[in-house]
Amino acid sequence: MPDTHAAPFFARAVLGLNGGPTDELVVRMGCELARGRQLDLIALHVVEVDWRHDLSEDLASSDQGASAVLDLAEGIAERQRVPLRTELLQARDVGAALVDEATELGADLLVVGLPYRHRFGGDFAIGDVIPYVFQNAPCKVVVVREPATEEQGRRAEPAAISHGQV
Repeated sequence: MPDTHAAPFFARAVLGLNGGPTDELVVRMGCELARGRQLDLIALHVVEVDWRHDLSEDLASSDQGASAVLDLAEGIAERQRVPLRTELLQARDVGAALVDEATELGADLLVVGLPYRHRFGGDFAIGDVIPYVFQNAPCKVVVVREPATEEQGRRAEPAAISHGQV
């Protein structure tokens, strides 16, 4: 009979939220991983600060959109009956902030979302954050991709076949 009281696979997970369509998927994934386990979940939203502002300016706490992102995460976790704490940061680079905060918190899992989008010309776009996280995160990384709509799936399929990719 398997031991049901085995040590948790992950002890602490950071959920990287971006205010986009994948936030709900990321939080739900985190809640699923935490259900019935001692997994410390931290939902993190990074407000990117451009070079016109000094990093010491407190732009994040007055950003209603940023607060709404964290409120959404709290609501999902509450409905799932999973404890979750939230953090709001501001930084010049979102990827670096996610990796730095996951490192500082001692996270052994970082969950981020990837919206299904295309660049001009039809190529699938992954952005800058995901590659940075893959290359620099000191922990395991899970990327939750938004499902393609039927129309997006049809457009993407011929390109994958024509290049011989699966």
